[in-house]
Amino acid sequence: MSPATPAESREAFEARLRAIGAERYHDRHPFHARLHGGDCTPDEVRAWVINRYYYQSRIPMKDAAFMSRVDDPALRRAWRKRMEDHDGSEAGEGGIARWLKLARAVGLEPDYVASTKGVLAGTRFAVDAYVRFVREMSLLEAVASSLTELFAPKIHADRIEGLLKHYDFADDAALSYFRKRLTEAPDDVAFGLAWVLDHADTAERQDAAAAALTFKTDVLWSQLDALWGAYVEGRIPPGAWRPGEGLLARAAA
Repeated sequence: MSPATPAESREAFEARLRAIGAERYHDRHPFHARLHGGDCTPDEVRAWVINRYYYQSRIPMKDAAFMSRVDDPALRRAWRKRMEDHDGSEAGEGGIARWLKLARAVGLEPDYVASTKGVLAGTRFAVDAYVRFVREMSLLEAVASSLTELFAPKIHADRIEGLLKHYDFADDAALSYFRKRLTEAPDDVAFGLAWVLDHADTAERQDAAAAALTFKTDVLWSQLDALWGAYVEGRIPPGAWRPGEGLLARAAA
């Protein structure tokens, strides 16, 4: 029997995870260059807000699915903050509520966005696959899939700068989701990365964790591919949001 492949050092494995983000994170997608550069039409921005809401709304659901499988109270205590960050501790608080402020700012009825009517099938399939992945795969793979947060601060900072520079709707209230994530995410990232590095202690587990992170980058990239095809190239599929639907009265006038 051949000897088992040795695990990478902690430093080498972290570098491997970070290299996945450098190559595959969705800040490299052309839709984000278009959005942050001010080249999106109002309806392209609205389509992005509608579809990204579906992802935001499912994050606490995948975290609840994860926590239901965790025996360790310490891990549950650390992880439940993520649900509170998105759901809030009171109605009208949290990341989901802040995303609906962005929806209103771009001229969409928040109730329409929250209904998830008009979400692209490609978005729905990708996000639902992520929730299912976290529910069904190992705890290590589930935590590793969350490590796209390692790369999120840059995209949030670029987004704030680009939207403020190029779009009239952008103000502190509209962009409150992104500003809040700049302060919320670092603790989550530090905990998740340390947990993965501690528990991926064999070559096999390191490969599984890296594959999980790669899967999550695919989930994010696939959402933008669906958005690009439907609203930049104009191939809107049946059942998806069409410009003019779900607008506030001032935006429809």
